Amino acid sequence: MNKVMRALAVFGLGAVLAGSVQAATDEDAILDRIKPIGDVCVEGQDCGSAAAAAPEAATGGARSGEDVYNASCFACHGTGAAGAPMLGNASHWGPRAEQGMDTLLSHAINGLNAMPPRGTCASCSDDEIAAAVEYMVEGSK
Repeated sequence: MNKVMRALAVFGLGAVLAGSVQAATDEDAILDRIKPIGDVCVEGQDCGSAAAAAPEAATGGARSGEDVYNASCFACHGTGAAGAPMLGNASHWGPRAEQGMDTLLSHAINGLNAMPPRGTCASCSDDEIAAAVEYMVEGSK
């Protein structure tokens, strides 16, 4: 009977050790699954050399007016949604173009009526917004 007791004690100790190893493995797997996937760097803060590049640099340069229009402006300016002047429609764009490019750019950057600031392109630079406005005005003469 002594052998049986020893065998049970060894088996019990093995089970405890195996459970401890399993718990550590589970904990490591959980920590790996819930770890952050990135860091946030707020503009104006020194976030070190690993900080992400600005969108313009990340894409290899400023996007063209046509690219910005197709990606962010078409939904409204291609369909006339919410009263947006449609690309290619001179009667829509003529009176607006008469206000001057500075006024149009101000409206595009700051928003006007149903159009939110920067339209739907929060990541666009002022130059990219200007290029999109110029693209729409030129395409609507």
